[in-house]
Amino acid sequence: EGGKPSAEAGAPSKDSVLAGKENRMKFRDMPYERVDYDRAKEEILRLTQKVKDAENPEELWAVHQEYYRVYKGVADAMTIAHIRHDADVTDEFYNGEQDYYDEIGPKLSNLLTGYQRAIFESPCRPFLEEKIGKVAFVSIENAMKSVDESIIGLMQAENALTTEYNKLIASAQIPFDGQVLNLSLMRPYLTASDRSVRRAAWKAYSDYFLTVAEKLDEIYDRLVKNRTAQAKALGYENYIQLGYYRMNRNSYGRKDVENFRRQVKEVFVPFAEEVHEKRRKRLGLSKLSYIDNEVYFPDGNPAPVGTPEEILKTGQHMYGELSEETKEFFDFMMENELFDVFGRKTKKQGGYMTYLYNYGSPFIFANFNGTSGDVDVITHECGHAFQGYLSGKDPILEHSDITMETAEIHSMSMEFFTDPWMKDFFGDRAQDFLTLQLEDAIKFVPYGTMVDEFQHIVYENPEMTPEERRQTWSRLEKEYMPHLDYEGDPFFSKGGFWQKQQHIYNTPFYYIDYVLAQTCAFQYKIRMDEDYRAAWDSYLKLCRLSASDFYPVMLREVGLKVPFEDGYFVEIVQKLRKKLLK
Repeated sequence: EGGKPSAEAGAPSKDSVLAGKENRMKFRDMPYERVDYDRAKEEILRLTQKVKDAENPEELWAVHQEYYRVYKGVADAMTIAHIRHDADVTDEFYNGEQDYYDEIGPKLSNLLTGYQRAIFESPCRPFLEEKIGKVAFVSIENAMKSVDESIIGLMQAENALTTEYNKLIASAQIPFDGQVLNLSLMRPYLTASDRSVRRAAWKAYSDYFLTVAEKLDEIYDRLVKNRTAQAKALGYENYIQLGYYRMNRNSYGRKDVENFRRQVKEVFVPFAEEVHEKRRKRLGLSKLSYIDNEVYFPDGNPAPVGTPEEILKTGQHMYGELSEETKEFFDFMMENELFDVFGRKTKKQGGYMTYLYNYGSPFIFANFNGTSGDVDVITHECGHAFQGYLSGKDPILEHSDITMETAEIHSMSMEFFTDPWMKDFFGDRAQDFLTLQLEDAIKFVPYGTMVDEFQHIVYENPEMTPEERRQTWSRLEKEYMPHLDYEGDPFFSKGGFWQKQQHIYNTPFYYIDYVLAQTCAFQYKIRMDEDYRAAWDSYLKLCRLSASDFYPVMLREVGLKVPFEDGYFVEIVQKLRKKLLK
């Protein structure tokens, strides 16, 4: 895999690294105080008026610095409550805080957008554009097109519905193997080496979803109609354009995404099917079943060696060797206990990285379950957190407002950059893990693209019945994953798989960002195999660019191809095929 990289020249000085360190502390020690909505409203309205009254650029900049202070305080309080709620969805206090923020969140968004509108319309805007960049003003324009006082009630109802969905998924109780397990803790059984165990686990999994399918249909139906009503109230034909604004698509549109999806179908799906066929032969099966979809070796997928605590320590050793910047970052994360990654029955499902501004602290939330996915957390979420740690040193807050198709490059590429250390996590099965990692990433591209097309169809046709949505999903599965066979399973064979995909409920149109980023990570994978140091330097530069320029511009600046261009996949598929199917 080539030599290990060292720190890039031009790293921040130690003074900048240590700036604000007196505010940094262990997560458990961070004080929490509920955001007082009336006080926050008063402060934001006062600052908005001060922007309108500002007589010169220096005065406006001073107001904007004050805005940073208010924004960071509000954001941090909400983030602390959000993390502590997710850590235990049965905690009554933080359940109450979550409900409170579901209610006041849209009102705060509207107030903040009012402030942004004032700087957008300020005569001193050219000065601010020089300070915070043109990207920030396109993002402000997207925000102005996304929120209005008239839809606050609908936004509150949308928040309540997504919270209801997340609680339902988090509270799954599945009797299996003499235990009662949640969805995350079922995963080791769903990918077990013993096919009979897998089959029984998938049946138990499917049986659970059958018990809540009607409720999931109801929640999603209400979400689609709610979001459509918001869009129409703002003057849009349907939710798609509003969804794009809310995802802050600031440099590409629907036609670009359609062209990308077309190329996935034409060029990438046939390649992915070849990879599935290779996996089928490796597993010694006459036909792949859905119970085999996440299994890569006859003796089972490689699992990490050691306890969850040891995995974190191995991660610390790895990042200590990778570069000076990653060593400083991971040591800081460990010292301040900025991980909540151990699986518990009352935790929210899934994983994420979030950021606490006043502490300069990324935070990683996940659910370890004894599978190779635990190591993905130490690579994927740490890719996000590493970039957040670097961008936290930028005094321009807007530069940290990264759009997701860029943010996911940081995480998905880090998965590949850490490959030279996988022997430390997987021992003599390190090569098996690297095979799984690359094949799984290839397998993901058709699936993630299908999620995006599904959502476009749903929001173009908001009156579809739940049954019609499931039929649409089944049709798309045949186009994007023709090898898939559900063997008549009563839930999955009838187009139900999407109901376990939380992004579809929580953040419409997010999922394509993962796919775009995965294909950029493939570019880094190909480059690091040829010249690891040059690839790392490019990656580090992209992390530091943060959100200071538009997505296509930043990609070209670090030497990456832009996914929307015709012929994008030709070289990627050619080189991956040579690597995997030789």
